[in-house]
Amino acid sequence: MIPFSHTWPYDIILGDMYVQYCPFCDHENVLLPMKPKELQIVRDGKKKLLVFPCCSASPTVIDNDNDYLLFDRAVR
Repeated sequence: MIPFSHTWPYDIILGDMYVQYCPFCDHENVLLPMKPKELQIVRDGKKKLLVFPCCSASPTVIDNDNDYLLFDRAVR
């Protein structure tokens, strides 16, 4: 079972990935340095270090679905 505490919702708008707010510093509308085409690579098993540009927090994305990113640590 996937722990909900390790997931965070994301949105794709015009080919860019956003989160409504950063889980680490609460900055709003954060543009992620990750492209939607990288989601399939992560689904196939490759991990992706994701550095949030607002606060430099750097969790690793280990899986995803159409709504949530799954990180290697708790973000909630």
